[in-house]
Amino acid sequence: MSTISECNIVDELRSIVGRDGLAVDDAELMVYECDAMTTHKSRPLAVVFPRSTDEVARVVRLLSSQGVAFGPRGAGTGLSSGAIATGCERGLRSVTIEMARMNRILEIDYANRRAVVQPGLINIKLSQAVAARGYHYAPDPSSQTACTIGGNIAENAGGPHCLKYGATTNHILGLEVVLPTGDVVELGGQGAETIGYDLLGAFVGSEGTLGIATKITVRLTRTPQLVVTLLADFLDINDASRAVSAIIAEGLLPAALEMIDGVTINAVEASVYAAGYPTDAAACLIVELDGLKAGLDAQARRAADICREHGARGVREARDETERKKLWAGRKGAFGALGRVSPDLLVQDAVVPRTKLPRVLADIYSIGAKYGIRLSTVFHAGDGNLHPNLNYDGRDADEVARVLAASKEIMQLCVDAGGTITGEHGVGVDKIEYMPMIFDEASLDAMLAVREVFNPRGLCNPGKAIPAQRMCREYRRDFGDLVS
Repeated sequence: MSTISECNIVDELRSIVGRDGLAVDDAELMVYECDAMTTHKSRPLAVVFPRSTDEVARVVRLLSSQGVAFGPRGAGTGLSSGAIATGCERGLRSVTIEMARMNRILEIDYANRRAVVQPGLINIKLSQAVAARGYHYAPDPSSQTACTIGGNIAENAGGPHCLKYGATTNHILGLEVVLPTGDVVELGGQGAETIGYDLLGAFVGSEGTLGIATKITVRLTRTPQLVVTLLADFLDINDASRAVSAIIAEGLLPAALEMIDGVTINAVEASVYAAGYPTDAAACLIVELDGLKAGLDAQARRAADICREHGARGVREARDETERKKLWAGRKGAFGALGRVSPDLLVQDAVVPRTKLPRVLADIYSIGAKYGIRLSTVFHAGDGNLHPNLNYDGRDADEVARVLAASKEIMQLCVDAGGTITGEHGVGVDKIEYMPMIFDEASLDAMLAVREVFNPRGLCNPGKAIPAQRMCREYRRDFGDLVS
């Protein structure tokens, strides 16, 4: 501990969560210094592991009273550095509140198609728990076997099937939240319409800056009668892009419409995620349609025809559930497979209009070549949600600088094309300097005003979502004597 104040804080935290509910050793804290976006790191003062809403509230009240910054964390699978322990200028180190031990399903209500869960529940565990009754939880990030529902709420996570079913915000009915003061409030309800401001909607996607969710009521979705999954391969990535727009223009609404480029295909096929993608293809599309049996085969045939009309070399349908799962395992394992290419990987996230995909993709690859970076793409093509992936070696300072420069140029490219800087990964620390690309001063001030209603001292997950120069003014004013 660097100061007496930090030692005292650690002792008081231990009195709330117990000795086994606190991590303070450097070897333990190293695990929490970054999330899956490894370009940004910040080691916390301590990590606490609460087991109840009461413990979360007591921890928050203690830290708030001492002017110590804090932030929630789920599984650490986020890709914007939104869960790292940043503090305010001149402040004590931040405390991470790790929600992994609050991981139970509290209630399943099939009659009303909803469930109540704790924030540390792994995303896929809920779908597994209700599958036998013909239900699932629709949001399905690529990290769904590891990410938590609480973390998904913080970032408003998407996933391949958000094209048809929507992102996390469309499936959250109510929240129990510990505010940055330590007070506990209920947002939303059990599915009924609520009057007044949509505070639930404001909280989902707020990146941990408005409080900490401790109980979550989610919508359950009926499992479709039939699922048809197609794999179309192309020798020209622009043909694949044009096929995407044509499928949507036809009036079809696939449950998922994903694109994988040639670099990613080869990385996947050389890994444990090998899915049978043709390694000589420039790109593959995974087109999945689901719904009632009546008419679905005709929709799938039309989607396949559109792919062929736009240059697909081949289109094949998954023969059974085993093959379907194999195709998706390759797609969802793509980021892991790209770890074979280099020691480090920066997964970016931006959105452009579907019709702009051919031009934007060409320009993205040109940016990679300009900076000498190995670049690939695997993304939610149906809604134009791009994931340019930049492979690099974090030990090479020059290469890191080139990656960051390329990343910024890609963001500006997408904004200039009529898009935005994030579709599902959030702003976090990584994209905070890009916010002025899309928001003027008045808009950023309005966001800050909303944040300050919930989090007036700026202690709850500071340095995220809103540009840094705006974040710490209240903290310095109220606690300057403490941190000077």
